[in-house]
Amino acid sequence: MGNLQTQAAPRNAVWDRVLMGALLAAVVIGLLGLASATGWEDTLVQLAKLTPAAIAFLLFLSIANYGMRAARWDLFARELGLPTSFATNARHYLGGFAVTVTPGRVGELIRMRWLRCETGWTFERTAPLALVDRAADLAAMGLMLGAAVALSTMGITLALPIALGSIAAAVVATRPTLLSAIVSGFYRLTGRFPRPMARIRAAARTISVFSTPRIIIIAGMLSALGWLAEGWAFHLLLVWMGAALPFWSAVAIFLFSTLAGGLTGAPGGLGGAEAAMVALLTLEGVPLDAAIAATAVIRLTTLWFAIGLGVLVFPIAERSAHRAEKKETR
Repeated sequence: MGNLQTQAAPRNAVWDRVLMGALLAAVVIGLLGLASATGWEDTLVQLAKLTPAAIAFLLFLSIANYGMRAARWDLFARELGLPTSFATNARHYLGGFAVTVTPGRVGELIRMRWLRCETGWTFERTAPLALVDRAADLAAMGLMLGAAVALSTMGITLALPIALGSIAAAVVATRPTLLSAIVSGFYRLTGRFPRPMARIRAAARTISVFSTPRIIIIAGMLSALGWLAEGWAFHLLLVWMGAALPFWSAVAIFLFSTLAGGLTGAPGGLGGAEAAMVALLTLEGVPLDAAIAATAVIRLTTLWFAIGLGVLVFPIAERSAHRAEKKETR
């Protein structure tokens, strides 16, 4: 057993370094491509408008979002009956951000593995956490997008379908009977992915514990406040760059772009979210150089900042899981 642990540690360390290198390379390539679109001088002028204090406040608002969502994950874990503390749940949640840029975000299921190692609970018992967590984000973002468009002067044509689609996906993910029926229908039509489909059906049976009014209200408030913090950050960023949009217009563009990027299926919404954000900002009269600079900064201080935090927490979560697993096998 000791040999297996020794072999696993180097593999994990190599994986961490490869992951970090890939993420940094993606950030650099993306920034170079955005900056070259309008010329380095114009982009640098826009970026120079941001003071260290401004950047720090943007990161603070992102941390507020992650803190609210980590608290929501803890709420769901406790409701499910997991014997974990808030510190453990927060470690799992933040550590999962390290693998956000995996296709379909399936890498975030690493949280389920950590829970299995530390609590002995199987994937089938903890999988509802991942489903309801994603559903809470979709529902909150869909509702807030609809409200933001209604309160702004914008007319984003696809906003209503995307908002309704997000809410519908959240409803499906939190209704055991409906989710099981859809999964069963998919399998009967395609005959594909038998084991994942069976696991989802098994997980769906325990989703009902999250459907109480108390959980829905608390989780909804945490979700809304978290995403509103990042929408406010985007609004402030535009103000500081001299391209101020009304608050709700900025929130609508941020949420729409984030959801639209997710619909592309690209890891972390890369490419789709940035393209939508730049396009909508320019349609609202924001100069292209400011739109590109604002898009680059908000993505760095939200998505990539989250991944950076995840990369820092990931090894800690891995070590805790390995220690718990080693203790269990003695």
